[in-house]
Amino acid sequence: MTNDSTPDTGPDAAEPAAQPEVAQPAAQPEAAETAASPEAPAAPAATSDAPAAAEATSAPETPTQQPEWIATVAAGYKTDGAALGLGPALFDGTIYPEAIVRIPLSTLNRHGLVAGATGTGKTKTLQVMAEQLSLHGVPTFIADIKGDVSGVASPGESNEKILARTAALGQKWTPTAYPTEFFSLGGQGKGIPMRATVSDFGPTLLSKVLGLNATQESSLGLIFHFADSKGWLLLDIKDLTAVIQYLLSDEGKAELKGLGGLSSATAGVILRNLIAFTDQGADVFFGEPQFQTADLLRLSPDGRGLINVLELPAVGDKPALFSTFLMWLLADLFQELPEVGDVDKPKLVFFFDEAHLLFNDASKAFLASIEQTVKLIRSKGVGIFFVTQVPKDVPANVLAQLGSRVQHAMRAFTPDDAKALKATVSTFPHSDYDLGKLLTELGTGEAVVTVLSEKGAPTPVAWTRMIAPQSLMAPSPDSTIDAVVSASQLAPKYRDAVDRESAYEILSGRAAAGGQAAPVPDQSVTPTAPAQPAAPRQPAPKKEPKPEPSALDQVLNSAPMKSAMRSAGTVIGRELSRTIFGTLLRK
Repeated sequence: MTNDSTPDTGPDAAEPAAQPEVAQPAAQPEAAETAASPEAPAAPAATSDAPAAAEATSAPETPTQQPEWIATVAAGYKTDGAALGLGPALFDGTIYPEAIVRIPLSTLNRHGLVAGATGTGKTKTLQVMAEQLSLHGVPTFIADIKGDVSGVASPGESNEKILARTAALGQKWTPTAYPTEFFSLGGQGKGIPMRATVSDFGPTLLSKVLGLNATQESSLGLIFHFADSKGWLLLDIKDLTAVIQYLLSDEGKAELKGLGGLSSATAGVILRNLIAFTDQGADVFFGEPQFQTADLLRLSPDGRGLINVLELPAVGDKPALFSTFLMWLLADLFQELPEVGDVDKPKLVFFFDEAHLLFNDASKAFLASIEQTVKLIRSKGVGIFFVTQVPKDVPANVLAQLGSRVQHAMRAFTPDDAKALKATVSTFPHSDYDLGKLLTELGTGEAVVTVLSEKGAPTPVAWTRMIAPQSLMAPSPDSTIDAVVSASQLAPKYRDAVDRESAYEILSGRAAAGGQAAPVPDQSVTPTAPAQPAAPRQPAPKKEPKPEPSALDQVLNSAPMKSAMRSAGTVIGRELSRTIFGTLLRK
C-alpha cells in the first residue's frame, strides 16, 4: 500500500482507476461495491469489534419460504446507482443473502447516525463504510479516539473466526490496506500536525474549549471584535493573552471602557482560563501554519479516496478541545467549498466520533450554529455521520436532519437506559421486528438499519449482519504509521510551527516604543522577524502588500506564507467579517 496522493486533486477530479469487484448475480456478494443493481446485489458488509464477533449469530440454512418482511426489505434496498453495502438482512436469526442492506451514495450528504453501546461494533461500521467510500473515490475524515481506526492502513489478518463469519455472509473477503493520511492536533501524538489560528477559530468555538458561560462568551466576542478592528492578528494563545492584558492595563482601560459590556472582572476570568489552558499544554493546537481543509479532499494516485485519520489518543484528556476542533473543520469546509446541490456521490464524508462531547454543556448559540451548519453543509456535498452511544446524545433539532440510522445494541440496565431504549424504538418506522427486544439482543457487529432511498423515502427497518472490514481490525503497527507520515506530501507543509508578527509582537513593540500608537501588522514580515516600531497607521491600502523582491518562489508557496495570505484581510480591512461560528470569513 502506498500513501502517495495527488496534492491538489479533489473528489471530482478523477474516478477511481480500479473499481472494486462487483458481485455477479450467480456469485456471493462482495465486500465492497461500485454500482449496485437489483440484479447484482452489492457487497454486504459485516462488522466486528473483535474476533468473537464472528460468533454473533450463527447462520442457519435458508428456509424455503421467505418471510414477507424480508421481501419488503429486499425491495426497499434495491438501488439503481452506486451504494455502500452494509450486509444481509436477518429475520428470526436467519440470514437472507438476497436482502442486501445498502446506503445509496447519493443520499450520504443527508447525514447519518451510528449509535450503540460500547463494544457493539460502531468503530468497525465506520471502517467498513470508509473502505467502500475510498473505493468509490470519496475521501473520508475519521476522528480516532482510541487508536484502533488506524488499522485501515494495514491489510486485515485472516483467522478461522473471520473466515467463518464472512463465509456465512457470502462475503468474499480479501485483506486490503487503504490509502491513509494520519493527523494529530498540534503535533501531539503520531501524525501530521493540524493547527488553527486563534483568529480563525473564533470566539464562539474558543469559548466552548475554555468552558466559558454565556456572559463570558459574549465578552470574549467583544475582545475579538476589538482586536479585529485594530488589525491585530490573533495567531496563538499568547496573542489573545497579550490583548486582554493590554485592556486590563492602565494604558488600555479607556479602550476597555469603550467596548461597552465588558467588565474588567470578566476579562480577568477569561485571562485566568487562558493561562490555565496554556499550562495544560493545549496552546500548541493554535498557531501556524494553519491547516487548509481542502487537503481533506484528495485522492490517491489510483483514484481511491484518502481516509484521513485524526489520531487523538494523546489528547484524550481534552475532549472539549478535540470535539470543538472537529466542529471548526466543518465550519471551515462549509465556508470554503462551493455549492454543488444534490450530487451522485459526496465530496467528503465526515465521521464525528464521540459526538456527545460536542454537545455537552453547549450554549444555545453554539447549538444553533451546529444545527445551521449541519442543515446547510449538505449543499456543499459533505456528509456527516455522528457516532455516539445513544441517539439522545444528539440534540433533537440535529437528530431530525440525519437521514441514515445504524443502531447497534443498546443496554437497559437502569431506568434511564430503559427510557432511552423506549425513546429510540419510537423513532424507527413500523416493522415486523420487536425492536424493544431486538435492540437489547443484537450481537456484536449487528445493527438495526434504516436509511433514505434514492427517492428520498425511508427504507424498511432491517436487522443487519454487517460485513467485515478488509483492513486490520486493530491498530496499525507504529512502524506503519510512521512510514505513512514520513511519505506524506503534506508533512513538509505542516510539520514545523512558525511564529510571525502578530498581536503579541505588536503590543511588545508598542511598549518598547514608549506608548506610541499600536501599528498595523505588516504582512510582508517573515515568520521569524522581530517586531519593530512602525510609522503611524495609514489608510488601509486597496491591495495586499507585495512580497519582498528577494523572496524565493518556494517561500511564496510555503504554508506560512499561504496562511499569512488567508489572514491578509485583517490588515487590509478595518474589521474582520465572521461566520455563524465566529470563524473568519475569507472571501
